[in-house]
Amino acid sequence: MTKITAAITAVGKYLPEYVLSNTILETLVETNDEWITSRTGIKERRILKEEGQGTSYMAIKAANDLIEKSGIDPKEIDLIIMATTTPDMPVAATGVYVATQIGATNAFAYDLQAACSSFLYGMSTASAYIESGRYKKVLLIGADKMSSIIDYTDRATCIIFGDGAGAVLFEPNHEGLGLQDEILKSDGIGREFLKIDAGGSILPASKETVENKQHFVHQDGKTVFKYAVSGMSDVSEQIMQRNNLSHDDVDWLIAHQANKRIIDATANRMGLNEDKVLVNIHKYGNTTSATLPLLLNDFESKFKKGDNLIFAAFGGGFTWGSIYLKWAYTKN
Repeated sequence: MTKITAAITAVGKYLPEYVLSNTILETLVETNDEWITSRTGIKERRILKEEGQGTSYMAIKAANDLIEKSGIDPKEIDLIIMATTTPDMPVAATGVYVATQIGATNAFAYDLQAACSSFLYGMSTASAYIESGRYKKVLLIGADKMSSIIDYTDRATCIIFGDGAGAVLFEPNHEGLGLQDEILKSDGIGREFLKIDAGGSILPASKETVENKQHFVHQDGKTVFKYAVSGMSDVSEQIMQRNNLSHDDVDWLIAHQANKRIIDATANRMGLNEDKVLVNIHKYGNTTSATLPLLLNDFESKFKKGDNLIFAAFGGGFTWGSIYLKWAYTKN
């Protein structure tokens, strides 16, 4: 019996219409386009402005885009994993609502949260379900409305993040394509360097926490940058070595879009030429759980069946890792 591997067979995405450019940010905080671009590589980011809409709105749009392009019947989906760090609300899982809204009435669903590594961890989880033989179609969605937790008077964070959603479908493969290997890591040392202080069980919401702006993301940028560079670079190099891959064997680097300098450092450690490094951070900023699937959507036409893709991400907590995947189709 041929071993079952988990392959990505379809992709979809959604991006809000409103564009928050560096020029607009210059009117909100003390910054300028040259400063932002030189330090992050970001020129603009998308912001969800629709009143009363949250992460689920974008996730549903991305899922429906995938369904429309692939022609899949939503009732055939067995499981939906919702990778997000900005759920619609506490307790009621966003993925459950998304499943119902897209007509995936035979699927069970849940949320997965590992900050900017959520989608990468979700790839591992989705693949394990497929490889077990228990499920045939697993929809993994990465979506975040980061604008809902950003203080637009804080220059350290407001220049970085944007909103967006991407979705991929995992299905069984018998040709050896799909997920090949993974190295996933975490370290609680990062708990204090990238976080939201209030709103959890330690410090519930109160008048004081709101007044003190403790419900917004706080980041120690220099520390996070240092750990991200070493973390993403290390695991990406390790996964190549473990699978006997040279820089010539790697077709594409699919790196989390947090900072262009982190992406470049990872590519340099892997020995990759610039033309193998996929980048869209200049258009979207850091969309957290959505960066990896948005890359797959934007560059889908470049991928050929059998291409070797290396995924890498780093997130708060700290969480990080790398995944080696063989692409399963060539887009017509």
